[in-house]
Amino acid sequence: MTTHYDHAQVQEFWQYVWERDDVYALPADADDPTYVLGMFPYTSGTLHMGHVRNYAITDAYARYRRMQGDDVLHPMGWDAFGLPAENAAFERKTDPESWTQACIRRMRDELETMGFGYDWSREITTCEPDYYRWNQWFFKRFYEEGLVEYEGASVNWCPDCETVLAAAQVDEREVERSETSDGASGDVERVCWRCETPVGRRELDQWFFTITDYAEELHEGLDDLEGWPDGVREIQRNWIGRQEGARITFEVSGSETDATDAVEVFSTRPETVYGATYLAVSPGHDLADELAATDDAVADYVADVRERDPSEVGFSGVETDATATHPLTGEELPVYVAGYVLEDVGTGAVMGVPAHNERDHAFALEHDLPIEGVIAPKDASVDVDLEAGAYTGSGILEDSGEYSGLESESARERLLEEVAAIEADVTYRLRDWLISRQRYWGTPIPIVHCDDCGRVPVPDEDLPIELPEFVRTTGNPLDAAEEWKRTSCPDCGGPAERETDTMDTFVDSSWYFLRFLSPGLEDAPFDTERADEWLPVDVYVGGEEHAILHLLYTRFFTKALADIGLLEGREPIRELKSQGTVLYDGEKMSSSKGNVVAPQEYGAETTRLFVLSAAHPEQDFEWTANNVRGAYELQQTLYGMASAFVEEGDTRVKRRPHDGYLAREIDRTIVAVTDEYERFRFHRAATEIRELAQLLRRYRAYDRPHGEVYRRGLLTLSALIAPMAPHLGEECWNKLRGEGLVVEADWPTPENDVADYRRERRLVETTLADVRDIVDTAAIDDPERIDLVVAQDWKYETIRLLRDDVDDSIETADTDSLVDRVLEAGLAVDRETVAPFVADLLERGDHTDLEAVSDAASERAILERSAWLVTDEFDADVTVRQASDGDELAGTARPGKPAIHIR
Repeated sequence: MTTHYDHAQVQEFWQYVWERDDVYALPADADDPTYVLGMFPYTSGTLHMGHVRNYAITDAYARYRRMQGDDVLHPMGWDAFGLPAENAAFERKTDPESWTQACIRRMRDELETMGFGYDWSREITTCEPDYYRWNQWFFKRFYEEGLVEYEGASVNWCPDCETVLAAAQVDEREVERSETSDGASGDVERVCWRCETPVGRRELDQWFFTITDYAEELHEGLDDLEGWPDGVREIQRNWIGRQEGARITFEVSGSETDATDAVEVFSTRPETVYGATYLAVSPGHDLADELAATDDAVADYVADVRERDPSEVGFSGVETDATATHPLTGEELPVYVAGYVLEDVGTGAVMGVPAHNERDHAFALEHDLPIEGVIAPKDASVDVDLEAGAYTGSGILEDSGEYSGLESESARERLLEEVAAIEADVTYRLRDWLISRQRYWGTPIPIVHCDDCGRVPVPDEDLPIELPEFVRTTGNPLDAAEEWKRTSCPDCGGPAERETDTMDTFVDSSWYFLRFLSPGLEDAPFDTERADEWLPVDVYVGGEEHAILHLLYTRFFTKALADIGLLEGREPIRELKSQGTVLYDGEKMSSSKGNVVAPQEYGAETTRLFVLSAAHPEQDFEWTANNVRGAYELQQTLYGMASAFVEEGDTRVKRRPHDGYLAREIDRTIVAVTDEYERFRFHRAATEIRELAQLLRRYRAYDRPHGEVYRRGLLTLSALIAPMAPHLGEECWNKLRGEGLVVEADWPTPENDVADYRRERRLVETTLADVRDIVDTAAIDDPERIDLVVAQDWKYETIRLLRDDVDDSIETADTDSLVDRVLEAGLAVDRETVAPFVADLLERGDHTDLEAVSDAASERAILERSAWLVTDEFDADVTVRQASDGDELAGTARPGKPAIHIR
């Protein structure tokens, strides 16, 4: 008898069959398919366990939806541009394209080995010219719409990657606290998101997408993304950083000229304006540049700070010869250039209110500036020491002119209404998306620089601008490609140079989901009509770490494309699933830590079944060999049962009560597993499948199985496991002579109404537990007979009456009033009998009887069908009956809780 499942023997055959029948291809006449997408992989060389978990989730759900009768779009492609490929090629003395294509071939083979069901006819590769040409086309459209800026900026620079980093690509890493040169202490270090090298600053001309134009819509739209995890939405909300406050204008006079500048500051607490004791601007502020032109101390400070990481600057600063006029008091305030004021936050200038802002307080202490309190706590007993720290709470204004005595909120409202220099405003932490990269392996930016015409976009008909042959060099490789760089101006025809920066690779991934709709389209990036019909993506799966770098940019891209008339929808993804991390010995699997488990080490089917059954998709879980064995043994169990049934036969035709129990358990499992698949709780689906398999084994051991019922159970298991373990499902389905392929089969449906299947299961489980408890407590070694006695009809009727008529008021009702209601309803019971029952309901307090009650007949039927479980466990005769008047067990039998008598 062949009962051992050898995945390696069957996977190649079934993959051949699936490919032969093209089962994963989306039908040409699909109207609005279910779009299931996993974040496509970076071509790093091999699949890791994070990939497997991500794609096991999408594959299981896509297969489930296909069996539900949906047309399913489930594509795969490659995030193929990027610095790691360039570095890897450099190390291996090859070129990035050759390295990347080799990685793609290897990873594609691994995905196919894992049995993932993709429509490979839609495969895309972002480093191919027929893809990145459309990056260039989008750049031009954005340029025409005013969504692209080219300007000099102080930017984040990674000396190891030798490229600029967007703000979102700079991570903060904790370091040991130490005293910086200017006396300020710090405990974080800004590092590159890829290589963790400390990040510095440089002044460079750079290209930006003006994502800030969409800050408000990106913020407001988060409330409508109900299918997204709260954590991801909160990360984006914090990154966008919307703040309501006021813009306050200070007149600033310089010492060298009579000119007066208006400097605007943003404050979330304009009611603290009377506490301003200085004005500070960032080293990148226009006023700082103006003052540096005539003040060597300012010039030296600005030059020094611009070369340093912001985390190293602390609360350093330099006082200038300029003064600012307070807009309400007319007082002259000193003006500082301060490193803690950031150029790209708010207006790049702050009014220093040391008494009520912690950062201003630290700066004031550092530079011996006044600390003047203007808000006191409402509770006069609260002691505030402004020298020790700022008071940042609300309260009552003091020393604030005519606004003294007002509460913070009232004062804020009046200041906004009455003072011309104070206007309501909203600011955002979000900065424009810096897309320039000084690297080779990316999309060339379609701009030429002409001495006469300036920056000129390359005509559409000349796209794509393809990369030149790779040359090993340091710095910016395209800047060294002299022949490629030299070109003519599209406007005047004169000599010009190509832009040598390439685009951030997150441009590639911001719209790839659109290209999957029509990957072979030659005259447009995607089919707009199809996009309007098929989008948004129904389910998107990936790591929460992409909440900013990828998902925020994707939302921006979608909105921008809608505004230029290419899309109707403004959000790209309906439901987002964030996958958790696979851990090993408590740490994330990582090559650098040497704790990686290759997906093939335990076999493809075992691995994918384990990563799905180990935990909820959003939770981290620990990889252990013992738990992997559980996934392996489940496969062996299912395959062994199917094989034994086919090879042994020996079934019967006549039905018995326990066949009915099994039939309903099959139905209940179908309903439960369907619900778990819908909610992406594959770990619970696996548990339900495992429990049904155990029941089928027990059923077969108890009695010669009914052929039709038992085969249906095995076919059901084959279908239910198929989305998670497709080779196994297909092999078992084939052995059992299921119709066609299981991948194309209809999802199982229950034969009976099992809407109350949870109540039925609970009844059986609690009854078995009660029998065990009695046997153990009474120390009955060998029970001969077990009677299960169902309550009398009037108890069910009483509970229904109380549940329907009394509802929540039962919490405060008294026994006599409830008994009166029962008797008024005309039930066949007297007061003496019903009163103790009602009193017991009230005394127990949990009212479980009120929550799930049917009737005596259905409860008796459930127990009769499941009585064989009691017989099988205790080897005793079991009878099920209903209590009658005078029955000694009538008093203890309750609805949902039969009386039990063991002899």
